[in-house]
Amino acid sequence: QVQLVESGGGLVQPGGSLRLSCAASGNSFRIYRMAWYRQAPGKQRDVVASITTRGITNYADSVKGRFTISRDNDKNTMYLQMNSLKPDDTAVYYCNADRGRPWPASWGQGTQVTVSS
Repeated sequence: QVQLVESGGGLVQPGGSLRLSCAASGNSFRIYRMAWYRQAPGKQRDVVASITTRGITNYADSVKGRFTISRDNDKNTMYLQMNSLKPDDTAVYYCNADRGRPWPASWGQGTQVTVSS
């Protein structure tokens, strides 16, 4: 099972940008479908963006055109570039790695993103 560590969260003003990183342990990163999730206080954890092993991306409607997910298999790292941030983007952002059944998905510890003036 891969170990995941997120970084790059913080406090940013509305309209600002942040870049999140998710570093994975081991040498099998490239076989995992990767995704970013977020969870705001009192709400469920929802998927923000995902990227397949072949680099095919998918985004939640709320972030389309503002967020970009990418991965660097040589560095075992996934990224989330977040632009034009809004207060509604405030949440803990989690990294997820999934290689399908029967293996369980892996989660990072989360990184806080706060968008506020």
